[in-house]
Amino acid sequence: MIQDYFSLSFKNLKHRGIRSWLTLLGIFIGIMAVVSLITLGNGLKMAVNSQFGISSTQVLTVQAGGLSYAGPPGTGVSTPLTMDDLRAIEKVNNVERVIRRNIATSKLEFNEKVTFSIALNIPEGEDRKFVYDQLEIEAEEGRLLKDGDTNKVFLGYNFYADKVGLDKPLKRGDKILIQDENFEVVGIAKKKGSFLLDNAIYMNEEPLKELFEFGDEVDIIVVLVKDKDLMDKTKEDIEKVLRQQRDVKLGEEDFEVSTPDAMLSTVNSILAGIQAFIIIIASLSIIVGAIGIVNTMTTSVLERKKEIGIMKAIGAKNEQIFFQFFIESGFMGLIGGAMGALFGIIIGYFGTMGINNWIGAESQPEISFILIAVSLMGSFLIGSIAGITPAMQAARQNPVEALKS
Repeated sequence: MIQDYFSLSFKNLKHRGIRSWLTLLGIFIGIMAVVSLITLGNGLKMAVNSQFGISSTQVLTVQAGGLSYAGPPGTGVSTPLTMDDLRAIEKVNNVERVIRRNIATSKLEFNEKVTFSIALNIPEGEDRKFVYDQLEIEAEEGRLLKDGDTNKVFLGYNFYADKVGLDKPLKRGDKILIQDENFEVVGIAKKKGSFLLDNAIYMNEEPLKELFEFGDEVDIIVVLVKDKDLMDKTKEDIEKVLRQQRDVKLGEEDFEVSTPDAMLSTVNSILAGIQAFIIIIASLSIIVGAIGIVNTMTTSVLERKKEIGIMKAIGAKNEQIFFQFFIESGFMGLIGGAMGALFGIIIGYFGTMGINNWIGAESQPEISFILIAVSLMGSFLIGSIAGITPAMQAARQNPVEALKS
């Protein structure tokens, strides 16, 4: 019986031709917009999350708060962190290792071309190995920096792939200018899929400090915690110590202690809010499409009065007439939704690839079959609900009056 309803619905839609396709347009645009935006939003979220270079779940980051200008994290703040803050953190229980990180926007010149990138410090001794392990940095060409390297740098993959605007790839042994000072490239990193790391200039701590005159100022303090189960407790202890060190009261902190999960959670919350707002706006197209189905099915009832009369004359019940029009309107929504979901997935898939290429990420676009199934079910339900009133109107038709018409 259900199969017969769908068969008749398909024949009726073909009979109405272009009017049916125009009616489907609203549902098509709405579902396409929602599916593509959800897919793009998920792709953007994965791409952004992949930009967080530190993989350890036992690492805390401390960054100064206050006034901040456009620039790398921890820079341009009103009251920067200092080495005294770092030494105070070293004394906190459950802290295994504390590392100074300085970041600077640097001018790099090569091949008579100039570009600007982020320069990162690499510490000496055992801390060097820790940083390399945490950032998972390996050499694509040449070698990593070693203790004692002064006028030498290690570059991110994009310098090797010629994606930084120098019109010529850099390789081991090339001589470059950084802040108008001569440096030699000792190696190129393997591709990380991170916009920050693939465009980074790695330099030993002392040369970077002298070049940019950091003095005792620290942009970010990285803290390795001994026991990851005590992350929250250690975070609270560090905050308490820094309040004393920097002479600030509770609630008036000019610094921030963050866990990797907290940073990702904040970013994901912002992205989810933007995504939800855009989807709500796009959903207005679905409402317009539902109104179009109501209009089309109401017109169809008026045009098919004689057909309804004949069906009732040969024994069709009111409920059968109702279900015929009810399923026909749902079928219209289903077709529009199927086409919209297909185009939405295609747009979302290639859009995600475009986002990855733009920011240098390597996250793979995902096709959500759950999203497709929900879209198809939703579009059928929207069409069916939109057709309830016309279907009830058809079922209430008087067969004698319908035949006279």
